[in-house]
Amino acid sequence: MKHLKYLLLLLVASTFSSCTVKYNFTGTGKIDAKTFQVNFFQNNADLVEPGIDRTFTLALQDLIMNQTNLNLVSNGGDLKYEGEITDYRITPMTATADQQAAQNRLSIRVQVRFSNKKKETDDFEKSFEFYYDFPGRDLPTGSVLNEAIRVIFERITQDIFNESLAKW
Repeated sequence: MKHLKYLLLLLVASTFSSCTVKYNFTGTGKIDAKTFQVNFFQNNADLVEPGIDRTFTLALQDLIMNQTNLNLVSNGGDLKYEGEITDYRITPMTATADQQAAQNRLSIRVQVRFSNKKKETDDFEKSFEFYYDFPGRDLPTGSVLNEAIRVIFERITQDIFNESLAKW
């Protein structure tokens, strides 16, 4: 019984003397900023798909709001995201014996400029790209296109978040 008391005392002491680094479930650590802004990402790609500029802008805003406690503002944010969609491309990836596309790939590239008023060493300008493969018999319209854009933007926005706030 005496040894159990010492073991319990040692456990409690080691718990309260642990390091003071703060972690959260998103992996961001401590963020000094209080606000962020996401400017509208223009679609400057050669092939223009209507509406994806708005969809991307909203997807990036939603991700940051859901994974941090930062407040979204329309201007003057501590963190600022801006840029443009620079590439939207559909390319055949594999072909059948009769020279038909067996698989196509939709690729989207986004150029991002990130600035942090509180810590200017975190500023960057970088391109993020991802793709979605779909069967060659399917057209990139309707539900196929919506799913492709959802998957691509989910990955790109997470990559932007990781680069700007999670530092992974």
